[in-house]
Amino acid sequence: MPGAAVSPPLSPPLSPPVSPPVSPGLAAGLLCVPGLIFFPGLFVLARRGLAAIAGCPQSRATVLAARLVSSVQAVMASTAGFIISSSCQNNVIEDRHWLAWAYPPLAVPYFVYDVYAMYLCHLCRAQVKGHAPGAPAPPRAAAAFLRQELLMVLHHLAMVLVCFPVATLWRQGKGDFFLGCLLMAELSTPFVCLGKVLILFRRQHTALHKLNAVALLLTFLACRVLLFPYLYWRYGRHRGLALLRVPSALPPAYNAAAAALAAPQLYWFGLICRGTWRLFRPAGTQPRPP
Repeated sequence: MPGAAVSPPLSPPLSPPVSPPVSPGLAAGLLCVPGLIFFPGLFVLARRGLAAIAGCPQSRATVLAARLVSSVQAVMASTAGFIISSSCQNNVIEDRHWLAWAYPPLAVPYFVYDVYAMYLCHLCRAQVKGHAPGAPAPPRAAAAFLRQELLMVLHHLAMVLVCFPVATLWRQGKGDFFLGCLLMAELSTPFVCLGKVLILFRRQHTALHKLNAVALLLTFLACRVLLFPYLYWRYGRHRGLALLRVPSALPPAYNAAAAALAAPQLYWFGLICRGTWRLFRPAGTQPRPP
């Protein structure tokens, strides 16, 4: 009606305050807890089971349990990586999958545990091979272990101190596809473990050992050596760049990180090639006994 007071429009009801989400660092820390329990727990259960049920000596059960846990982690990582990368094909930078932020915190305790497991295997190796049972003093044993496994220990430290913060905090949700591809590098680990188990049981001259060596060579080549050119190619395809132009389009730190990750893979691949050649070389090229 004319002259009637017009009531002001009703304002929308205020929504209740939203509690802030859990910080990424806290969420990653919480997701580490299952890994802290699972991997060491599986190792202890496997070692006790092998010793009690299969009758393995404690030293041999330790080595077998460590290989089992490594293989389980490798299967888990490869499966998660395949799911992540296959789900992020449309946009390799922006596409996301929940496993990309959930799996790294779960897996990072494995690398801490595995350093200790490798040390236990180092202590048991003399007994497994039938050498004298006397154990060296802990400082000498630790020094010998570091001399023998220095590259692997540095690799595990880098995974915990560098790769884990990058995967959980620094990426800010981008590049899940590339993280999934990197996780699939673990596909070669079960073949490494099987080869060491066959050598442990002195089955290195069997057909199974030769087939395993070929499988290790192919999976390591595909998933750890050719992986890096493939990642550069996928990024270039996303940006519309030729493969050879991708390094110059990336920040120098990215190329340095890729080179640091690829260098030990090339070294290990050289060792694998040398071992495979020794396994398959013709009889005429066998070294003569002294």
